[in-house]
Amino acid sequence: MEKVTKKQWILFSIVTALYLAFVIWDGNYWLLLGILLIFDFYVTKFIKWGAWKNPKNPVLKKIAEWVDAIIFALVAVYFINLFVFQMYKIPTSSLEKSLLVGDYLMVNKLSYGPRIPNTPLSFPLVQHTFPVINTKSYIEWPSWGYKRLKGLGKVKRNDIVVFNYPAGDTVALNSPSNEDYYYSLRKFGRERVWTDKVKFGDIVYRPVDRRENYVKRCVGMPGDSLQIIDNNIFINGTLLIPPKKVQFNYFVETKGNRWNDRQFRELDVSVSDQLLLNNYRGFIERVKQIGIEQNPDGTFNPVYFIPLTQEALQRIEKNGWARSIHIEPDYIFEGGEMYPFVDSLRWSRDNYGPIWIPKKGETIELNELNLALYSRCIIAFENNTLEIFNGLIMINGRPATTYTFKYDYYFMMGDNRHSSQDSRSWGFVPEDHVVGKPILIWMSTDKDRNLFNGGIRWKRIFRLPGNM
Repeated sequence: MEKVTKKQWILFSIVTALYLAFVIWDGNYWLLLGILLIFDFYVTKFIKWGAWKNPKNPVLKKIAEWVDAIIFALVAVYFINLFVFQMYKIPTSSLEKSLLVGDYLMVNKLSYGPRIPNTPLSFPLVQHTFPVINTKSYIEWPSWGYKRLKGLGKVKRNDIVVFNYPAGDTVALNSPSNEDYYYSLRKFGRERVWTDKVKFGDIVYRPVDRRENYVKRCVGMPGDSLQIIDNNIFINGTLLIPPKKVQFNYFVETKGNRWNDRQFRELDVSVSDQLLLNNYRGFIERVKQIGIEQNPDGTFNPVYFIPLTQEALQRIEKNGWARSIHIEPDYIFEGGEMYPFVDSLRWSRDNYGPIWIPKKGETIELNELNLALYSRCIIAFENNTLEIFNGLIMINGRPATTYTFKYDYYFMMGDNRHSSQDSRSWGFVPEDHVVGKPILIWMSTDKDRNLFNGGIRWKRIFRLPGNM
């Protein structure tokens, strides 16, 4: 102890204070044993922690210095990514025009409190699979249960939230990214999904924190009754005011000419969304079905199928660009399978519910409808067994007539209402799946333009997502 310098004591004190703050934040006081290691690292040095960095060979010494720097950087990134910030890129158009494809977000995990990882031994910045080599980026042991540290607040209605995909617990590795395992089961049957390796590949399970990240807007809170009537959301019977840039799909009949790139840019419609229907099979039957009429010579004007905000609709009307505009009717919506997948409910994309959103501590009666609505919450999210035996509902091997929820749940929807796979498609988001809140757009790229001609959306950079 006589050889201990003042610098060593200062470093030990600083690191110990930070470590104590983390232990108090985490609430796991067994971690206090780690102070013994910190004390030895900075003061007593019984363990030769840095011996590997001082080989006699100068080449090996240089390599060791580089390895030490890389390890330090990876550990720092790991903890920042785990407890503070995570970077995320918007991959789909489900939140347009509030967030655009190509927006790069900084997600604040402190907003709702960071989670202790289910799989702590993982490579930083890789969600579940190393690119190119296609191997898992995490080790499943040790595996920890759900615990969330204290954050700056809680999820609020209309928050844009990043969360782990609730239907992503089981994955068929060869399936298209927008087709989840459970959809494949309903469409093809379990035997086909598990045996057809060419189409579906291997079937794997992913822990909560290794499931795909999604970003949607929270429209339904725990304990709410939610209903959608003609595209309007009602919460507990009261109309929810939609976001300013919410958009729907429309059939737009022009006055005879095809639109040019400038017009689409004024409407903020991307190239991938500019669908001219006239050359598609079934065009005539489809447009007649929604009320578009032929010209006297038997032809049809160009008809576009495009997503539009209310602002874009007003611009079309003001400029006189359209002969007629028709919102996409619910009855021609393709792929309209809606959670909880009960045909008798006749719920649809535009007319959905009413549905009660589970709240922690609330109790429901168990009946046929409630089992359809909430069995996935009971089994998959809250880790119970549920069986029906001789007409009795059995939970964890015991007869049950009611169930009390352990978690809060949320109902998430995209602002691109007609082109969003959200809670209408796969159900509720449990609290343990919530990752964080986007707080900054730090980069935004436009895939329709090159780098030197508007490829970077400068006006979006360093903007707050909620203010777009």
